[in-house]
Amino acid sequence: MQDKVIFLVDMQSFYASVEKADNPYLRNKPVIVSGDPERRSGVVLAACPLAKRFGVKNAERLWEAQQKCPQAVVVRPRMQHYLHVSSAITDIFMRFTDLVEPYSIDEQFMDVTGSQQLFGAPWEIAEKIQITIMKETNIYSRVGIGNSKTIAKMACDHFAKRNDSGIFFLKQDELPKVLWPLPIHKMFMVGSRMSRHLEKMGIRTIGQLAQFPLARLKAKWGINGEVLWLIANGHDNSPVNPTTHDQQKAIGHQMTLPYDYDTRDQILVPLLEISELVCQRSRAKGYMGWVVSVGCAGADFDNPTGFHRQMKLLDPTNLTKEVYRVATLLFDRHWDGLPIRRIGVTLSQLQSDKEYQLSFFNNREEEFALERAVDRMKEKYGNSIIMRASSLKSAGQARDRASKIGGHYK
Repeated sequence: MQDKVIFLVDMQSFYASVEKADNPYLRNKPVIVSGDPERRSGVVLAACPLAKRFGVKNAERLWEAQQKCPQAVVVRPRMQHYLHVSSAITDIFMRFTDLVEPYSIDEQFMDVTGSQQLFGAPWEIAEKIQITIMKETNIYSRVGIGNSKTIAKMACDHFAKRNDSGIFFLKQDELPKVLWPLPIHKMFMVGSRMSRHLEKMGIRTIGQLAQFPLARLKAKWGINGEVLWLIANGHDNSPVNPTTHDQQKAIGHQMTLPYDYDTRDQILVPLLEISELVCQRSRAKGYMGWVVSVGCAGADFDNPTGFHRQMKLLDPTNLTKEVYRVATLLFDRHWDGLPIRRIGVTLSQLQSDKEYQLSFFNNREEEFALERAVDRMKEKYGNSIIMRASSLKSAGQARDRASKIGGHYK
């Protein structure tokens, strides 16, 4: 059987690279793409390599980045344009294989096992992809190659991003020499908390995890312990699946508020807006949900407060008023009265909205029809075409959010 050949292709400093590609004036300048600092979104979303040389890091606060690199050009994100460019890059990948799986807006997996007779050896295919992306988008890409998705991901993150070619082939028989010496926090799917747990067990490198008794890992973490051991040893049978994101387990949205909300009347405004947005997305995807979850985070970073609670419904729904009613009930029951800075609503345990229980006590069909009619208006003219009166209050965020994608300006 032919060994699998999986790519993880990553766009270097994607948002910043798109801005530089579009504006020749920025080409030789340090560029930072950041949200709006006046609305608590002044966080570095992307920094070009020139800015990173000054120590600028993704996800740090904009003012900290500007202290490190005062000469940096700060650009507000254009999310709609980035999505368009990402889609164009996906189209490039599809010329080489139909097995393309998005991992994020700037990273995608490719299975090129069956493409080698047409396009050459793995390294040759990677070079062709790099050249094509550069020619058509003027964006530099890096390619990690392995026999599985996890190996390809680590090949890209730890090696391809750090060599001159931007390509690295991490072969199975080279794991002990190349991958295993890396510290444990470098391993895919090992976060800071898991890293601390493993280090307390004396596991400080990927190799030590690979050679650790599997039975002890399973006894401590069950199936998760076995998954970690398999990844460390380079075993991952998950396929590159173009439809992997088609079936959702939950639909949710959370919002960082522009200032601390400290009254119930203030908080209920964005709670209703978020409930409406979640239901709108659920209807667009053809889902209803059985479980409504609400979470909020306090304004004091040093003394974290907040909650996350959920409630199962008697019937599945995607109606705004029903989700909002439960969200309000959960909020009133669990809010500690302290100011909050972030709030979110999620609808989970999803099922198709094609089949549901009818009720003798209310006409849900009319309510579904009304909300779908509003959805069609918003789809055609934008979310700001029709809004609830409460969104016109100072606490409302719907008007500002209508001009954004994923919390960032289009």
